[in-house]
Amino acid sequence: MTLLAVERIKLFSTRSPYWCAALAIAMAVGFSALLAANAETVSVDLTQAGSRLALVVVLVLGALAVTTEYRFGTIRATFLAVPNRTSALVAKTAVVAVVAGVIGEVVAFGSWAMAKIVKPSADLAINSSAEWRNVAGVGLMFAIGAILAVAVGILVRQTAGAVAILLVWSMLLENLVGIIPKVGVKIQAWLPFMNADHFLAVNPPSQAESEAAGAVVYKLSQWGSLGYYAGIAVALLVVALIVAKRRDA
Repeated sequence: MTLLAVERIKLFSTRSPYWCAALAIAMAVGFSALLAANAETVSVDLTQAGSRLALVVVLVLGALAVTTEYRFGTIRATFLAVPNRTSALVAKTAVVAVVAGVIGEVVAFGSWAMAKIVKPSADLAINSSAEWRNVAGVGLMFAIGAILAVAVGILVRQTAGAVAILLVWSMLLENLVGIIPKVGVKIQAWLPFMNADHFLAVNPPSQAESEAAGAVVYKLSQWGSLGYYAGIAVALLVVALIVAKRRDA
């Protein structure tokens, strides 16, 4: 508990969590308002269209939580105070993941509420389990994404490099893979952020419909996709912890 308290204090002693949280919420809620104002039909899943944009900001927050310490050398003091580097880094990861999860829930329900305010006539009741997963599940997606981002930050240790990797990976690379002839959509079915999107989908197409349209055919259920996404994040974190133990701070 002491380590968690220390990491919480360290995180919130900088401005990055406040700015990132504000930017993520503003982007997602603002995007939801624009969509609701201009769309003829507004559905629950449409209100969450800005969540992917907000996720990018949370990934940056996760990376900064680590790379800022390496940049200013405070990570050395941390490792001197806590010789067990794994415990210190796991505590940092846990704090960042919880903060990211809270931001995700605010983003999700804030976007839904904004759409309801902008278009009160729209049927935005959250009735089905799929709709609840689409909205409440954003917090889980953000928390897992933060774990992945912290892992990248530990491995790269430089802010510019870590942020560049996360932005290109989440916003560009996974989408570009789909244009590879024959195997592109097959590879996409096993990419982490694609599986995160699959988890949140309210009415995903069946495998037959996806095959007919030449789209991604996911091999896992929606909850299975969440587990796979989490597994990738945890595996990358384990690798990062092993590397951190073996090299100089």
